[in-house]
Amino acid sequence: MKRFVLALAIVLTAACQQESAETLQEAAPVSGPDQPEWRLVIHGGAGIILRENMTPEREAAYTAALETALEAGADILRNGGSAVDAVQAAVIPMEDDPLFNAGRGAVFTAAAEHELDASIMSGLDRDAGAVAGVKRVKNPILAARAVMDQSEHVMFAGGGADDFAASVGLEMVDNTYFDTEGRRQSLERVLRERSRTDADRHGTVGAVAIDANGNLAAATTTGGMTAKSAGRIGDSPLIGAATYAQNGLCAVSATVHGEYFIRVAVAKTICARVDLAGETIGEAAQSALDQVADLGGDGGVVVIGGNGQYEYVFNSKGMYRGMIDPDGMETAIFEQE
Repeated sequence: MKRFVLALAIVLTAACQQESAETLQEAAPVSGPDQPEWRLVIHGGAGIILRENMTPEREAAYTAALETALEAGADILRNGGSAVDAVQAAVIPMEDDPLFNAGRGAVFTAAAEHELDASIMSGLDRDAGAVAGVKRVKNPILAARAVMDQSEHVMFAGGGADDFAASVGLEMVDNTYFDTEGRRQSLERVLRERSRTDADRHGTVGAVAIDANGNLAAATTTGGMTAKSAGRIGDSPLIGAATYAQNGLCAVSATVHGEYFIRVAVAKTICARVDLAGETIGEAAQSALDQVADLGGDGGVVVIGGNGQYEYVFNSKGMYRGMIDPDGMETAIFEQE
C-alpha cells in the first residue's frame, strides 16, 4: 500500500510540474517574424486638434517635442535597457516641455496652483508606483518610479507624496516652477466663463514599450484639468484606469477626460479583453473607448501587445502620438493620418 501511495504521489507531482511548465509557456510572449527587437509608443494628449487651427510653427514644435521624447526612450531600448526605464525616459522630456500638460506647463487648479499626477507599471511582475496631487516634485514620473522601487506601497498622495519624493533625493521645486502665461490665461478664462473647452480637459502624456526581453511597461503623467477643484484626482495615477502593463498581453497609457476612464477602468479593461475575450489590442481598445463614449467621454490610448504590435486608438479629433523601433520613427497629430 505504501508503495502504491508513493507511486501515485510521484505521478501527480510530475503531472503538476508539467502543467505548471505549460502554463508558464502559455503566459510568455511568443516570438515571431513580425515581433520587433524593441518598440516604444508615446502620446502627448488627445482632444479637438484640427489642422486648420494649428500654425505650421506650432505643428513643427509639437513634432520636434514628440521626436525628442521618442529618442530619449529609444536610447534606453537600443542599448539593451528595460521597458520600464524606457517609458520613464520618454515621458521626462514631455514633463519638462511647456507644450504639454505635465510637469512644467501643467494647467492651474481653481486655486491657481498645480497638482500633478503620475503612474508607472512593469509588465514583468506587475509592480507599480503612483503619486497624486504632488506640488513640489519637479518630475512626478520619477516620484512614481520611486514609490514602485523604494517603498512597500503603490501610491502616495498630496503632501505625503512630495515628502516621500524629497526623502529619496528627487529634485524639488517651488510650485511656481510649473507656471506658464498661457495656462494662467486659460485658468482666468475658465473661471470667468464658467465652462471648459476640450483643451482644458485633456493633455496627459504617456508611453508604452516592449524591450528586447519581451517585457512590457507603461507610464502616464499629467497636470490634470484646468480649474479643477483642489484635491481632484483623475485617472492618470490610477493603475488599471490610465496605466496598465502585463507581459504577454498588453501595456496601455491613456489620455482622457479622466472621470469616464476611471469608471470604465480603461487600461485594465483593454488587457482583460485581450486575455479573456481573445480580442486584438485594437479591438479591445476600441471596445473600451466605445464604453467611454456611451458615458459621454472621449480621449485616446496607446497600446503595445505581447508580441510588440501597437495601436493608437482615440475617439477625439486628434492625438499627439508617435512610435519608434529599430526600423524607424513616426509621429502624427491629426485624425486619421
